[in-house]
Order: sequence, then structure tokens, then C-alpha cells
Amino acid sequence: MGLELIIPVLGIMTGIIVPVSVFVWLYFESKDKNRTILEISKNIEDPSKIEDLIGMLDERKKEPIDYRRTGVVTLFTGVGLFLFGVFFLGSVLKGVGALVAAIGLGQIIAGYLYPNTSEELTNAVEKFEK
Repeated sequence: MGLELIIPVLGIMTGIIVPVSVFVWLYFESKDKNRTILEISKNIEDPSKIEDLIGMLDERKKEPIDYRRTGVVTLFTGVGLFLFGVFFLGSVLKGVGALVAAIGLGQIIAGYLYPNTSEELTNAVEKFEK
């Protein structure tokens, strides 16, 4: 009877342990990064160099999101879910797959309606000015 109870408990604990461990990991990663910036900034006199340092350590992308690319990924994820529902799990997963595919199509359309790279914006402005 003890072994039958261990598996469900471990399954429930995994759902709790994984997100908590990710949050702890991200906390310690950013804490070390902030400590490094603080130590380096104590030795730098020029404020512009500190801004450059922060810019180098910032891992965020400077480019805007390409909705066409994420739309294609989302579209095919939806198609995969739909096909999984067709062959294995039934109508509920077919509906979920169709919803996800529709969201992907919307992202692709948004990517073409709203140009987001600087080159696309420049081309759109030049076409408008003509």
C-alpha cells in the first residue's frame, strides 16, 4: 500500500518543486549579476561607461518581436494538437488545437499588418511619403 501512495505524491510534489526551483534559480542568477554590476561600478568614474556595462549585461533583445515567426510556430503547434486530438484523444483536443492554430494565424496576420523591424518601418514610411 505504501508504494501505491508514493507515486501520486511524487507527481504532485513535482508540480510544486519545478516552478519553485526555477524562481529560486532566476533569483540567484540576477542577484549575482547585480552584485557584479555593483562591484564594477565602484571602480568606474565615468557614468557613460556604467551605462555601457549595464547595456552589455542586459540579456533582453533589442529587436522587436517578429510576430510572423512566432505565428508560424503557434500555428503548427495548433495543427499538431488538432491532429493529436483526431487520432488519439478526441474532440476536446481538436477544439484546443483549432483555437491555438487560429491564434497563430492571427499572429501571422498581425506580423504583416504591423511592420516591426527598422528596415520594414523605413520602407513603409518611404512608401507612404510617395
